[in-house]
Amino acid sequence: MTLPFSIGLPQMHHEAGERRAFLPSFVGRMERLGAQVTLETGYGAGMGYRASDYRRAAPAVRFAPLEEVYRQSYLLVVRYPTPAEIELMPPGGCLMTMIHYPTRPERVIDLRRRGLEAISLDSIKDDVGRRLIENLRSVAWNGVEVAFQLLAQIYPAPGFASPQRPPIRVTLIGAGAVGSQVVGAAIRYGDEALRSRMIGLGAPGVQVTAVDFDLTGHHAPMRELLAQTDILVDATQRPDPSQVVIPNDWLAYLPAHAVLVDLSVDPYDCTATPPKVKGIEGIPQGSLNQYIFAPNDPAWDQAPPCQSTKHRRHVISCYSWPGLHPKACMEVYGRQLQPIMRTLITKGGVAGIDPNGRFFQRAIARAQLSRWAA
Repeated sequence: MTLPFSIGLPQMHHEAGERRAFLPSFVGRMERLGAQVTLETGYGAGMGYRASDYRRAAPAVRFAPLEEVYRQSYLLVVRYPTPAEIELMPPGGCLMTMIHYPTRPERVIDLRRRGLEAISLDSIKDDVGRRLIENLRSVAWNGVEVAFQLLAQIYPAPGFASPQRPPIRVTLIGAGAVGSQVVGAAIRYGDEALRSRMIGLGAPGVQVTAVDFDLTGHHAPMRELLAQTDILVDATQRPDPSQVVIPNDWLAYLPAHAVLVDLSVDPYDCTATPPKVKGIEGIPQGSLNQYIFAPNDPAWDQAPPCQSTKHRRHVISCYSWPGLHPKACMEVYGRQLQPIMRTLITKGGVAGIDPNGRFFQRAIARAQLSRWAA
């Protein structure tokens, strides 16, 4: 007898501000495909959903404590679990989450040591290497939206909404998948309603300058550009995370009201050799609990010792930008994951995935830990 495809969906316990959960409609689709779904008790409460909402969409859904959820054959969660949570998974279990194999080699080592299979959601790609599970638009728009909200509060005379002010100057470093979304978000103030209000008031618009990564190594042109920057956005994907893009000393060239936007959210690791650092040297690492940091915020003083924090400006940083609008975020992930889950469930799990099979089988195979090599 074939055992049912059992999958657990735990809550994300990283910080109080993390409220995201897959929607009842997504859970219902998995059940109709034949999966036995177990949700952690209280799942979805942060977005206003009750157990009855999930049971209405998936009558056979089960609610259980965290430990039981992690004992299911498959585990699906957007953010990578804590080490204590991974400890709960049985050998042979399959973890589906954002693992980031290339930049988190310690995770790869740990999962393999534990005898676990995994499907890294960020590694599910089509035949030309484009990610199928991503919410990069939300990363850009949410970060830019918060930046403009803050700039509107701290902009000097004659004021952010004044027709007499110059255009808002946004300097974008990195014009890849995230950076390309930043351009569209920035020229709209990160918020169409705010843009309409500015147009109505006759305020000048926004000027976006995209900077080639190679230019950032040249002091003179960067000094001139930073001196005219109201919002500096780091959307880089650096080939070497030990090298900063904007040294802390260069922050002194920025106007006092400038806002720094960290969309790359690369972590600090001063224990690595050489240390891994952020693109903009010394800025705080934000989360959904706190993503706005004034120059006098205590978080600056908690920066790792391998970074200089001498020069400071207002900073916008969040490890999970899409989580600012949780329901919209999970609607996107649910739509993207629907064909992946249908393929995985109907094929009986990873054992039935053919790396040379149809489109979604190939995409899943590329993301499997057992098939991945650095």
